[in-house]
Amino acid sequence: MRILGVDPGLTRCGLGVIDAAHVSRPGLVAVDVVRTPADASVDVRLGELADRFEVWLDDHRPDVVAIERVFARSDVSTIMGTAQASGLTMGLAARRGIPVSMHTPSEVKKAISGNGRADKKQMTHMVTRILRLETAPRPADAADALALAICHLWRGAGGGASTPGAAKDVLARRAAGRQGAGLTRAQEQWAQALRTGRR
Repeated sequence: MRILGVDPGLTRCGLGVIDAAHVSRPGLVAVDVVRTPADASVDVRLGELADRFEVWLDDHRPDVVAIERVFARSDVSTIMGTAQASGLTMGLAARRGIPVSMHTPSEVKKAISGNGRADKKQMTHMVTRILRLETAPRPADAADALALAICHLWRGAGGGASTPGAAKDVLARRAAGRQGAGLTRAQEQWAQALRTGRR
C-alpha cells in the first residue's frame, strides 16, 4: 500500500509518501514541504498548491490520501488557510478516485508515540525511528505529513493493497469513482451504530 500524508497549510503544506509491503515495516518514498508566499493573494497561493499537489499525485500515485482533520483554534486566519488547503487536497484526490481519510492530531500522536499529547520533538523522533531514517525529516510539517501516513497505515488501512507507483491505472481508478467519506474508522462505526439504532 502506498499512502500520501498531508499536513495541510497555506503557508507550509507538508507532503509525505510511504510504502508498506507489511504494516509493521513502512518505508519512506518521498517527503517535502510546499511553501506559498504570504504576500500573494489566496487564490494564487491555492493555485500554486494545487499545481504542486497534482504533481505529487501524478508522480507517486498513492492508494489513499491521509489528511489532518482541521480543528478550530483562536487564530481564525490560520485555521482558514489550513481549511482551504485541506479542502483543496481532498477535492483533487477525490477527482482522481483516490480515497481520502481524515485523522485528528491526537489520533496521530497516539498512534505514533502512544501519547495523544506528544510534542513535535517526540513525534519527529518516532517518525525517524519508525521509517529507519538516518536524519530526521525537517521542518516539522514534513514529519507531521509522514506521521499522518503511518497513522493511517496502523489504523486498519493495511488490509487492502494495490500496485503502487507508475504501474497504477489512474484512468481506471478515476472511472470507478472511489472516494473517501472523510471519517475516521471510529467515526464510521459510530455513524453506523446511530443508523442501526434509528431503525
